[in-house]
Amino acid sequence: MTNIKEPTKQQFQNSYTDNTPDSQEMVETITEALLSRKGKDITVLDVSELTTLTDFFVVCHGTSDVQIKALADAVEEDMRERMGERAWKKEGLQGRSWVILDFVNIVVHVMSKEKRDFYGIERMWNDAKVTYLKDTDKS
Repeated sequence: MTNIKEPTKQQFQNSYTDNTPDSQEMVETITEALLSRKGKDITVLDVSELTTLTDFFVVCHGTSDVQIKALADAVEEDMRERMGERAWKKEGLQGRSWVILDFVNIVVHVMSKEKRDFYGIERMWNDAKVTYLKDTDKS
Protein backbone atom coordinates (compact mmCIF):
# COMPACT_ATOMS: atom_id res chain seq x y z
CA MET A 1 0.00 0.00 0.00
CA THR A 2 1.23 3.49 -0.83
CA ASN A 3 2.20 5.68 2.07
CA ILE A 4 0.73 9.11 1.30
CA LYS A 5 2.19 11.92 3.37
CA GLU A 6 0.44 15.15 4.24
CA PRO A 7 1.74 18.12 2.25
CA THR A 8 4.16 20.26 4.22
CA LYS A 9 2.27 23.45 3.33
CA GLN A 10 -1.25 24.01 2.11
CA GLN A 11 -1.63 25.57 -1.32
CA PHE A 12 -2.48 29.06 -0.08
CA GLN A 13 -0.80 28.97 3.29
CA ASN A 14 1.87 31.59 3.84
CA SER A 15 5.16 30.01 2.84
CA TYR A 16 7.25 32.43 4.92
CA THR A 17 5.70 31.91 8.36
CA ASP A 18 3.61 29.23 10.03
CA ASN A 19 0.97 31.74 11.16
CA THR A 20 -2.23 32.13 9.22
CA PRO A 21 -2.55 35.86 8.54
CA ASP A 22 -5.64 37.78 9.59
CA SER A 23 -7.08 39.44 6.48
CA GLN A 24 -8.46 42.44 8.36
CA GLU A 25 -5.11 43.12 10.04
CA MET A 26 -3.40 42.80 6.67
CA VAL A 27 -5.82 45.30 5.11
CA GLU A 28 -5.09 47.76 7.92
CA THR A 29 -1.33 47.40 7.41
CA ILE A 30 -1.69 47.87 3.65
CA THR A 31 -3.93 50.91 3.91
CA GLU A 32 -1.68 52.54 6.53
CA ALA A 33 1.29 52.04 4.20
CA LEU A 34 -0.64 53.61 1.31
CA LEU A 35 -1.73 56.54 3.47
CA SER A 36 1.86 57.08 4.64
CA ARG A 37 2.91 57.66 1.02
CA LYS A 38 -0.14 59.79 0.15
CA GLY A 39 -2.02 57.22 -1.94
CA LYS A 40 -5.08 58.75 -3.57
CA ASP A 41 -8.69 57.53 -3.20
CA ILE A 42 -7.86 54.36 -1.28
CA THR A 43 -10.74 51.90 -1.63
CA VAL A 44 -11.14 48.49 0.01
CA LEU A 45 -13.45 46.03 -1.76
CA ASP A 46 -14.61 43.04 0.29
CA VAL A 47 -15.14 40.39 -2.40
CA SER A 48 -15.05 37.39 -0.05
CA GLU A 49 -18.70 36.54 -0.75
CA LEU A 50 -18.37 37.07 -4.52
CA THR A 51 -15.29 35.03 -5.45
CA THR A 52 -12.88 32.43 -4.16
CA LEU A 53 -9.93 34.25 -5.72
CA THR A 54 -9.27 36.52 -2.75
CA ASP A 55 -10.97 38.19 0.21
CA PHE A 56 -10.16 41.84 -0.49
CA PHE A 57 -9.00 44.15 -3.23
CA VAL A 58 -7.27 47.34 -2.12
CA VAL A 59 -7.22 49.95 -4.88
CA CYS A 60 -5.52 53.33 -4.99
CA HIS A 61 -3.73 55.57 -7.43
CA GLY A 62 -0.64 57.72 -7.46
CA THR A 63 0.11 60.97 -9.21
CA SER A 64 3.30 59.82 -10.94
CA ASP A 65 5.20 56.64 -11.77
CA VAL A 66 7.67 57.47 -8.97
CA GLN A 67 4.84 57.70 -6.44
CA ILE A 68 3.28 54.47 -7.74
CA LYS A 69 6.57 52.66 -7.11
CA ALA A 70 6.91 54.30 -3.67
CA LEU A 71 3.38 53.19 -2.75
CA ALA A 72 4.06 49.59 -3.83
CA ASP A 73 7.42 49.58 -2.01
CA ALA A 74 5.81 50.91 1.18
CA VAL A 75 3.16 48.16 1.11
CA GLU A 76 5.78 45.46 0.56
CA GLU A 77 8.06 46.79 3.30
CA ASP A 78 5.31 47.23 5.91
CA MET A 79 3.81 43.82 5.17
CA ARG A 80 7.20 42.17 5.53
CA GLU A 81 8.16 44.05 8.71
CA ARG A 82 4.83 44.12 10.55
CA MET A 83 3.10 40.95 9.31
CA GLY A 84 5.99 38.75 8.17
CA GLU A 85 4.28 38.51 4.78
CA ARG A 86 5.73 38.73 1.30
CA ALA A 87 3.78 39.18 -1.90
CA TRP A 88 3.07 35.84 -3.52
CA LYS A 89 3.07 37.46 -6.94
CA LYS A 90 4.04 40.95 -8.21
CA GLU A 91 3.24 42.49 -11.57
CA GLY A 92 3.89 45.85 -13.20
CA LEU A 93 6.87 47.07 -11.21
CA GLN A 94 8.79 47.90 -14.39
CA GLY A 95 6.03 49.86 -16.12
CA ARG A 96 4.84 51.61 -12.94
CA SER A 97 1.43 52.50 -14.32
CA TRP A 98 -0.39 49.58 -12.65
CA VAL A 99 1.34 47.55 -9.94
CA ILE A 100 -0.38 44.46 -8.57
CA LEU A 101 0.77 42.90 -5.30
CA ASP A 102 -0.90 39.56 -4.60
CA PHE A 103 -0.85 38.55 -0.94
CA VAL A 104 -3.35 35.73 -1.72
CA ASN A 105 -6.02 36.92 0.77
CA ILE A 106 -5.60 40.51 -0.40
CA VAL A 107 -4.71 41.84 -3.85
CA VAL A 108 -3.37 45.40 -3.94
CA HIS A 109 -3.78 47.51 -7.09
CA VAL A 110 -1.65 50.68 -7.24
CA MET A 111 -2.20 52.48 -10.52
CA SER A 112 -2.20 55.74 -12.37
CA LYS A 113 -5.43 57.75 -12.31
CA GLU A 114 -5.83 57.19 -16.06
CA LYS A 115 -5.60 53.38 -15.75
CA ARG A 116 -7.92 53.39 -12.76
CA ASP A 117 -10.55 55.43 -14.57
CA PHE A 118 -10.26 53.33 -17.73
CA TYR A 119 -10.36 49.84 -16.18
CA GLY A 120 -12.77 50.65 -13.32
CA ILE A 121 -12.06 47.82 -10.89
CA GLU A 122 -14.59 49.32 -8.48
CA ARG A 123 -17.26 49.26 -11.20
CA MET A 124 -16.37 45.70 -12.14
CA TRP A 125 -16.88 44.54 -8.54
CA ASN A 126 -19.86 46.81 -7.82
CA ASP A 127 -21.56 44.13 -5.68
CA ALA A 128 -18.65 44.13 -3.21
CA LYS A 129 -18.80 45.75 0.20
CA VAL A 130 -16.88 48.99 -0.30
CA THR A 131 -14.88 51.03 2.22
CA TYR A 132 -13.44 54.40 1.21
CA LEU A 133 -10.49 55.69 3.23
CA LYS A 134 -9.95 59.36 3.80
CA ASP A 135 -6.53 60.81 4.55
CA THR A 136 -6.94 62.67 7.86
CA ASP A 137 -3.48 64.27 7.60
CA LYS A 138 -3.91 67.88 6.42
CA SER A 139 -0.21 68.56 5.76
